[in-house]
Amino acid sequence: MKMGKEEVLVVDCSVRDGGLINKWYFSDEVVRNVFKAVNSSGIDYMEIGYRASEKMFPPEEYGPWRFSKDDKVREIIGETTLNTKLGVMVDIGRVEPEDFLPADESPLCFVRVATYLKDIEKAVALANLISEKGYEAFINIMAISTVNDFDLAKGLKLIDEETDVKAVTVVDSFGSLYEDNVVHLVELFKSNLNKKKVGFHGHNNLQLGFANTLVALKAGALFCDATITGIGRGAGNCPLELLLSAMKNPKFNIEPIFQVIQGTFNDLAKQIEWGYILPYMITGMLNEHPRVAIALRSSPQRDNCADFYRQLTTPECVEDMAGKKSGC
Repeated sequence: MKMGKEEVLVVDCSVRDGGLINKWYFSDEVVRNVFKAVNSSGIDYMEIGYRASEKMFPPEEYGPWRFSKDDKVREIIGETTLNTKLGVMVDIGRVEPEDFLPADESPLCFVRVATYLKDIEKAVALANLISEKGYEAFINIMAISTVNDFDLAKGLKLIDEETDVKAVTVVDSFGSLYEDNVVHLVELFKSNLNKKKVGFHGHNNLQLGFANTLVALKAGALFCDATITGIGRGAGNCPLELLLSAMKNPKFNIEPIFQVIQGTFNDLAKQIEWGYILPYMITGMLNEHPRVAIALRSSPQRDNCADFYRQLTTPECVEDMAGKKSGC
């Protein structure tokens, strides 16, 4: 799939976004299998995890892919010839400059800075630090469905004028966008980013992660995020295998993705939960953060979708997750 003369680039986020389900406690075997499949398929970029400061996050509470240290990445890739660029995501305020060596001393090629619009100046500073260390830098603007166009345009212009980032990504964090929203946002990004490309990261709360990604590409996005079988927090993401099948680009080989699904993800899906489930659909339709649905799915009332909907929409008559009514 090409947009004009420029080719669309695919970013695999399976380990990074999937790790939000299990605190990044993936075994080396799982991560290695994902890497081999993505690399063999010719995917352009792979986020192998987050990079976070161990001063802020106790290592005993998180798996290794919360930190994605360079030595750990080298253990996974071994002597494999890289067809795919490897990188990590960082959150504002959760990483320190010393957590990154210069790029020529690291197996990583890129870093994506995740930010809310309110922290855009901090994101610009962090992206510039990353660029100075020699990495390709990106900025992902999260919770995009909650911001207004005026403030968003200001933030985009700041990124365009003050950074060297390769692309800025529209992130549908709540999985609440529809086609018209996606088109509007991609066009808004494009009109305020004269020097940068636009990306799209869709969540699947409304069963639109894949469809919205295609809409974004048609509207002019040139980077698209996806995960194997859609693995990711809550409802998950645009499935990589669906995206590759739609793109019909001969540079991609879809068979290794099917192989890792068969050999790894079928078993993984029995251990952790992701995908279209009604509580996540409800948070998507209400433009709410999925954390409340995640909490529900961890409670004895995990399947009480009608009670959950009532709790979110009728504050004057709330029934909590323990079944106790109040305020009626």
